[in-house]
Amino acid sequence: MTVNVLGTNYNIIIRKYDEDELFKKNSWSGYCNEILKEIVVCDMSTYPGFEDGTKEEIELTQKQILRHEITHAFLDESGLSYSSLQYSGGWAKNEEMVDWFAIQGEKIYKAWESVNAI
Repeated sequence: MTVNVLGTNYNIIIRKYDEDELFKKNSWSGYCNEILKEIVVCDMSTYPGFEDGTKEEIELTQKQILRHEITHAFLDESGLSYSSLQYSGGWAKNEEMVDWFAIQGEKIYKAWESVNAI
């Protein structure tokens, strides 16, 4: 399955807890890999402590994780995650803002062009 995030397709992958070392290493139940364009969600029926969860609990938890990771993908594709822990003064010098324009500029230009606003 894929999801379109601002024009970029991300593959959605469900993996068992033991199939992905990042789950255990980082105590994660899901993650967004912006380099590989993947959203990985743990099959919560295999996550330690969830083995006895009801089908409904597992399904709702996985949906919540998926929404969370898709949100990360939108921030990544918008350029709002790369420098989000840094502050370097005024907004025009803010690396996060510059990243956003650099990544979104072409898409904005195409939108302006499509309605003859240039």
